[in-house]
Amino acid sequence: MPTRTSTLVLAGALLISASALRAQSSPAPQADDPFIWLEEVEGDSALAWVRARNTRSLGVLQSDPRYAGLHAAALEIVQATDRIPSPSFNGGRISNFWQDRDHVRGIWRRTTLDSYKTDAPEWTTVLDIDALARAENANWVYKGASCLPPANRYCLVSLSDGGKDAVSIREYDTEEKRFVAGGFVLPEGKQSATWVDRNTLIVGREWMPGEVTGSGYAYVLKRVTRGQPLDQAREIFRGAPTDVSAGAFTLRDPDGALRALFIRQGRTFWESDLYLVTRTGNVKVDLPARGGIEALVGDRLVFTANQAWREYKAGDLLSVDLRELIAKPTTAAVELILRPGARESIQSVNGTRTRLVVSLYENVRGAVYSYERGASGWTRARLALPENVTVGLGSASDQTDQIFIDVSGFTTPQTLYLADAASGSVAVAKSSPAKFDATGLVVEQHEAISADGTRVPYFLVRKEGAPRDGTTPTQLHGYGGFQISQLPGYSAIRGRLWLERGGAYAVANTRGGGEFGPAWHQAAIGVNRNRAHEDFIAVAEHLISTGVTSPRRLGISGGSQGGLFVGVAMTKRPELFNAVVIGVPLFDMLRYHKLLAGASWIGEYGNPDIPEQRAWIAEYSPYQALSAGKKYPMPFIFTSTKDDRVHPGHARKAAAKLESLGYPYLYYENTDGGHSASANQLETARRVSLEYVYLTRQLMDAPQ
Repeated sequence: MPTRTSTLVLAGALLISASALRAQSSPAPQADDPFIWLEEVEGDSALAWVRARNTRSLGVLQSDPRYAGLHAAALEIVQATDRIPSPSFNGGRISNFWQDRDHVRGIWRRTTLDSYKTDAPEWTTVLDIDALARAENANWVYKGASCLPPANRYCLVSLSDGGKDAVSIREYDTEEKRFVAGGFVLPEGKQSATWVDRNTLIVGREWMPGEVTGSGYAYVLKRVTRGQPLDQAREIFRGAPTDVSAGAFTLRDPDGALRALFIRQGRTFWESDLYLVTRTGNVKVDLPARGGIEALVGDRLVFTANQAWREYKAGDLLSVDLRELIAKPTTAAVELILRPGARESIQSVNGTRTRLVVSLYENVRGAVYSYERGASGWTRARLALPENVTVGLGSASDQTDQIFIDVSGFTTPQTLYLADAASGSVAVAKSSPAKFDATGLVVEQHEAISADGTRVPYFLVRKEGAPRDGTTPTQLHGYGGFQISQLPGYSAIRGRLWLERGGAYAVANTRGGGEFGPAWHQAAIGVNRNRAHEDFIAVAEHLISTGVTSPRRLGISGGSQGGLFVGVAMTKRPELFNAVVIGVPLFDMLRYHKLLAGASWIGEYGNPDIPEQRAWIAEYSPYQALSAGKKYPMPFIFTSTKDDRVHPGHARKAAAKLESLGYPYLYYENTDGGHSASANQLETARRVSLEYVYLTRQLMDAPQ
């Protein structure tokens, strides 16, 4: 492997001795994990450790002469006012949450559909989060609103302290533009609230201290009526502490009338029991444990099966008459709508007033179909959208058959279409200008062969005619879990900060994702997790063997599960890479289930408390795999103190162990931001600028 003189020089600026590191610890270290004290999120010693690493890393990256230019470009992009405002149908109007340099925390606003389609919509501010934060001297981050149909005047607004998943919920009047006096108020927690009617909610939260699942979520649901103290709410469902979570949801007709109230009891991350709430009690409904309700179209309840169920296959899209399901919860007749092929997958489903709309991908290329149910069953028509791009279903109207559809590609800026699912008409509603120079860039799709012979597709964006001599700096991105697909998409930041400057970008569609449906995902969970890692390594090796890049010029990146993913690649095959971006990661997989929401992911990874499962997890857990005498690439690790989903201790301990072994690294922890590691555009611009300065230094700079 090529020497890294520049890396070692940088290491000297970052490292302190292991004895000095231990001296910062106040909690007594455990014999098997000397850095467990870093799991104390707000502990004085842990935060002092974070500040010291932030100072060192920011000093290195922000002093790079290229940082200022990259940061200015990133800030210009994220704060641009010519971005497409993401629309949501809301009570006959269009609502949007918007952030820019004048609205750092953001404003919730609305307009009419006709006005939205103009070049200069006339927006009315519903709630100004910056003004609210100033008035209440609070660090509010907007986490969305749930409004009561059909008028959608009254909404439950979720506000987070610094970006955490835990939120405070307050009732807001969108006409009076104020919080409702005497309205519903739910103090901070990882909680859910579902409207039943104007005066009734179903709430899941920590009602008594410690009354949450091992994952930190609610398993007790109560009916809360207006004006009622929370301690007097009536319990309607009690799951078990061993569940992942429990929550309620409603099905309503297009006019807002309540058709059914359901409770979902999440036994694992992937398996749930479904109950229909009736006047006489909760009745279990026979639907796939691995699956989900997608839409109510007319009287047809549409759902997916992510497992073989009855006579149906994993990946099927099905429907049942809701009236029959209510009358016969375990024996209602089911019909098939769609069975995807071997290289197809359903990426998203939505319903308009009379139609079902499906985003169907073939070999990771998207199309949209409108489905209608008639006397002979379901028929479909393909909407006339561009081909060989990513298509994403947006908000659908429950008053008409209109639906927004996003279309983009790696070099194709976002275009927002407004389609009528009944007539099939499609028209451009908004288009985004190009934010980087894509001249000469080509998008290619290739396949690598994994260790077991499986064909693994990946996309590559590079300069046309670039020499295949291993000299192209290349960023390979991966995720590889939770049935989340890695689809082509336009990133102005990546384009401006990387592709324009001569870098190439690849994204791997490994098993564990959802690119080819539930089977593609389930092939790489639990004991078979190694398949996803082997797929990713195969893509890296293919990029090298075909001359696109070389180990000296190849870097990898991933966040959350993707942070774990690239951490595994770094520890298993360090000789393949010269840069690793590890974002908000899982890293200590032998303790992940004991930290924050970690227990909810046992269905994905397995349970380290069971010896057999601990053995297969230990085989890849990067924290335990780090050892002396290796030639690891110097990683850039980032997380957020406010991340209450993936514990920041994972990232902290990864850095601390690298340090104790004498390896160089860069570490940045944002004190706000939650799991996204950025609560606003200013923080986003800084984080991505740090990332691309790091990649530039590692992959573009000539070796010294």
